[in-house]
Amino acid sequence: MNEESAATTLCRVGDALPPLEIPVTRTLIVAGAIASRDYQDVHHDAELAREKGSPDIFMNILTTNGLVGRYITDHFGPAAVLRKVAIRLGAPNYPGDVLRLSGSIVALENVTLEGENHTLVEVAVVGDNRIGRHVSGKVTVAITREGGA
Repeated sequence: MNEESAATTLCRVGDALPPLEIPVTRTLIVAGAIASRDYQDVHHDAELAREKGSPDIFMNILTTNGLVGRYITDHFGPAAVLRKVAIRLGAPNYPGDVLRLSGSIVALENVTLEGENHTLVEVAVVGDNRIGRHVSGKVTVAITREGGA
């Protein structure tokens, strides 16, 4: 018999997560590229990025992936563990943009993982900037039954 978890009592399929706005600065773009060991010049050298047809440097996918993960774990709290992040990039993030992440719960499932009871929460996430849709995808997070949403 499945007990109701804090996650399933505090969130339901269809619930929207509050949006998160992240200013996209030149420092964020470069720091994210360096932290993820992505030394492609289009992520740190504006002149070379322009030579390759881009108006400026732009954010790499690993930085976006990290920001999407942060969005989810900030919402669900310290009991949340990312289990799957599947994203697709669209419009680039340039310095001066604001990335606006939003999401909604699309599935809940009570499971046992490594001998502990968890609720898996699947969230559809999108992120938009001034150009359009920067990122879309789904994230699955495991929340311990003792944890909350």
